[in-house]
Amino acid sequence: MLHFLDTPPTLQTGDTAPDFQLSDSQGQTFQLYELLKTHWVVLFFYPKDNTPGCTAQVCSFRNAYDDFKDLGALVLGVSGDASESHQNFSDSQKLPYPLLSDPGGAVAKAFGVKKSLGLLPGRVTFVIAPDRSIRLAYSSQLKPETHQQKALEVLKTQAQPLL
Repeated sequence: MLHFLDTPPTLQTGDTAPDFQLSDSQGQTFQLYELLKTHWVVLFFYPKDNTPGCTAQVCSFRNAYDDFKDLGALVLGVSGDASESHQNFSDSQKLPYPLLSDPGGAVAKAFGVKKSLGLLPGRVTFVIAPDRSIRLAYSSQLKPETHQQKALEVLKTQAQPLL
């Protein structure tokens, strides 16, 4: 059952993920199609740094980070917050993966991540295979911890573990 705040993204399972380039708080640039040459990518969009739900979401990915790594997946968080905000948030939560800044929301828009009730930035997780296909498009605004669980479920059945 869909909750009234959960707006499915335009892109769905089976669609081709659009390429993008975004930077993290260290100024390192991440280009999706380059990353997909060697890894699966777990790309999660979240509303705002340092808020309770978003903190729960990023920490759930942090706590399962080794599982993602063992399955050959890179984890990338994306929000519209500025790089400085991401750096503070990442440092305070001891995140082992980058947070990318999408200040104008162009990448969120390219992935079809819609705002809940037209106001709150969407909370959507995508699992993207090396062939650029989306294997998971999961939206849940009010259950932030379920995002990493859903992503791991897909990877465990579809990705080949690294030896």
